[in-house]
Amino acid sequence: MTLVIQAPIANDLSVRTYHATKHRFDESWEVMLSSLLGWGRAAGADFIEFFLERINYISCMGEEDTITSISPRLSTGAGVRVFRGKADCYVSTNDLSFTGLKAALEKGLLILGFNLPSANSYIPEVNLEPLRDYASTKGKELWLENCSSMQEMGDILLQASDRLNQKASHIQSRRAVYFRDWQEVLVAASDGTFARDIRLTQSVGCSLLCADGSHRTSIGQRLGSTSQPNFLRNWESENTAFELAEAAGKMLYADYVESGNYPIVMANQFGGVIFHEACGHLLETTQIERKTTPFIDKKGKKIAHENLTAWDEGRSEGEFGTIDMDDEGMPTQKTLLIENGILKNFISDRAGSMRTGHPRTGSGRRQSYTYAAASRMRNTYIAPGAYSLDDIFASIDKGIYCKKMGGGSVGPTGEFNFAVDEAYLIEKGKVTKPLKGATLIGEAKEIMQKISMSSQDLGLAAGFCGSVSGSVYVTVGQPHIKVDSITVGGRS
Repeated sequence: MTLVIQAPIANDLSVRTYHATKHRFDESWEVMLSSLLGWGRAAGADFIEFFLERINYISCMGEEDTITSISPRLSTGAGVRVFRGKADCYVSTNDLSFTGLKAALEKGLLILGFNLPSANSYIPEVNLEPLRDYASTKGKELWLENCSSMQEMGDILLQASDRLNQKASHIQSRRAVYFRDWQEVLVAASDGTFARDIRLTQSVGCSLLCADGSHRTSIGQRLGSTSQPNFLRNWESENTAFELAEAAGKMLYADYVESGNYPIVMANQFGGVIFHEACGHLLETTQIERKTTPFIDKKGKKIAHENLTAWDEGRSEGEFGTIDMDDEGMPTQKTLLIENGILKNFISDRAGSMRTGHPRTGSGRRQSYTYAAASRMRNTYIAPGAYSLDDIFASIDKGIYCKKMGGGSVGPTGEFNFAVDEAYLIEKGKVTKPLKGATLIGEAKEIMQKISMSSQDLGLAAGFCGSVSGSVYVTVGQPHIKVDSITVGGRS
């Protein structure tokens, strides 16, 4: 006698009892999600992915000697992405019941023109892999409760603000800010992906506005970290206050830079924001899909100076863009973008890989469950080079040292302009007087060819990156670099 086991019919799914743990994403979600994935496959979808998320966020701000803002936020939700060929649809919901998730899935199926399974259709089984639980295996379960309390947040920020007051002069305003973002995610997809993670991202910073008569300057510094519950407690706010006060004192009475074309030395750490903005985004497959990158057909070809090598990765311990898996459940990796000036790889998510043919790089990221994942940077930096700092400065007879970068903007194909918060004149290889009002103006495909020297002092800095999938935490970085020539806006 042969025993035949039939798949459940569609009517059975809605009347089943699902025992998914409400306060935690774990193995108990497997039956519900595999059933829903089977429902989507029965409708004819080529691929379905569920992304579940819980957020516990708080921010705190101290202005002068008072805590002026404490903003907590709790959220829970899910998104479902459905593919039909290379076309896709994304629907989000904050209802994580079977009924809520099924309604979101059906909406996505109907938008793409699928017919829902009939009441008596058989639902194919979708076998998920054993849960890859990075949270449990890497000891992340206690991170949230080990973070600084609300009282600690306030005390530390007010202490930092007081230190600014002690070290700086001509202060108009001083501010210290902090946030903690705790996130639990679960990804289940019709290719068998089943993975969970907990992320802990924190950032703290200070800013100063100083004025003396007609002289004014503003400057700030922000630090960020992942995976470190004691991050705020270990912050050396006295060092931050000293650095900001010193920079503000120099910039307050600095001369304005004269506009023109100059060779420049760009400092390490946050100096890497220009590479991130002007080149990194152009290597994301979202740009290839839109045909808005000058590098679309340049893989294997020279796009930068032969002394330039660059990476994007999610592995550096504690860095702002570090993740154990991306928001599509793929383990993180290290991706060589440019090697000795040659373009080696693009930054790709699942949809980007499907539409462009470039392999996935563990770079599918999103701000929250309300966004579909897209190809996004993680920790992106220019690699250390062979030159010393003395070599780089000695190569410049007259130029500008850009020690601290500010904000800026980038056009869709790589045209950029960035303010320089702290700059100095270079004369005969020596850093001399401070300058203010400098803006760097250029185009990615041209500037990349002019980064001719890199030192050995790689430094990384925390940043925030906005794109089609919202704002995500990233790291930018580089060693000190020389740009042979760039347009500097200032006073003519």
